[in-house]
Amino acid sequence: MVFSGAKPALLVLADGTAYRGWSFGAAGTAIGEVVFNTGMTGYQEVLTDPSYRGQIITFTYPELGNTGVNPEDEESDQPQVKGAIARNICYRPSNWRSTESLPDYLKRHGIPGIYGIDTRALTRRIRSTGAMNGAISTDILDPADLLLRVQEAPSMAGLNLVREVTTRQIYEWSDPTETVWEFSPSAKTEAQPPLTVVAIDFGIKRNILRRLASYGCRIIVVPADTPVEQILSYNPDGIFLSNGPGDPSAVTEGIETTKQLLQAYQKPMFGICMGHQILGLSLGAETFKLKFGHRGLNQPCGLKQQVEITSQNHGFAIDAASLPDAEVEITHLNLNDRTVAGLRHKNLPLFSVQYHPEASPGPHDADYLFEKFVQAMRDHQQQTVTAGR
Repeated sequence: MVFSGAKPALLVLADGTAYRGWSFGAAGTAIGEVVFNTGMTGYQEVLTDPSYRGQIITFTYPELGNTGVNPEDEESDQPQVKGAIARNICYRPSNWRSTESLPDYLKRHGIPGIYGIDTRALTRRIRSTGAMNGAISTDILDPADLLLRVQEAPSMAGLNLVREVTTRQIYEWSDPTETVWEFSPSAKTEAQPPLTVVAIDFGIKRNILRRLASYGCRIIVVPADTPVEQILSYNPDGIFLSNGPGDPSAVTEGIETTKQLLQAYQKPMFGICMGHQILGLSLGAETFKLKFGHRGLNQPCGLKQQVEITSQNHGFAIDAASLPDAEVEITHLNLNDRTVAGLRHKNLPLFSVQYHPEASPGPHDADYLFEKFVQAMRDHQQQTVTAGR
């Protein structure tokens, strides 16, 4: 359905494929890597997830915007995507939590979108050819002219986008919406003293912070380039390596920091998504770019007859053959393509996963990993007390 007054818009991919549709959100031109997300819910969380920085998201679910947007569902302060692609758009949402329509929200934040195109054909194109740069425009409606703009944009490989999304200052997390979000009240451990976790922010999602807080953690969030000495000055019980955008191998500051922590810090460490990749790189592994990435809410992961249905959003993966077998064990594989989805150190309390156990959106199968991290910190505390007697 095309709404009255809709402006024409054009989508052009780096291979020259062009799609004509209609504009929603802001007018203008947006250039980024075009990828697709197969989730049927959670478009607001996707749009505001810092891991999507620099990308134009194709939503394979055909209806977008039916439930509007609201402040509680944001994973960061603003949309992080370059643009959005949809089959159909809703301008009049129906949901008691909605405070704004999706088109108005994107327009307010200057994010262009295009709708009315065949998103099934576009997704098949990305799957067969691979994720590639593209552009949405309401200003440039000639495919050849817009393609020239696309060809000037840098590839996602080699880009350090963490510098754009990491916090600029250190802060202690507090959440005014905690009671709205808590889905596992039994996770609270108020009877025990709080655990101090330093979270290194490569583009951290708010729901990760909520889950750590729900397990009784005091969380100090630090920029990606924070010196090791400052991180350790908080005497953390554990260190968390967050999700984030771009090419993990380009995040040299995060890799170097993690390498130094591996030498100077023997307490538990937990990484998610980019944090998983940064940990692997710091242990000597290599990463590579996936053809079209894993972005959706139903990715099966597991090993040894145990399977979790997981939420994922990443375009790079750890090369299994590059992992140091003497030190590192693979704990999870993505069961669709057998790429590394989890690892742990054999001698140190370090572990990580490529997927998102905090969900938001997605299933809660893997929420136990937060409990595992907390238990590892409690165990380390107890070992320290016992050793000091």
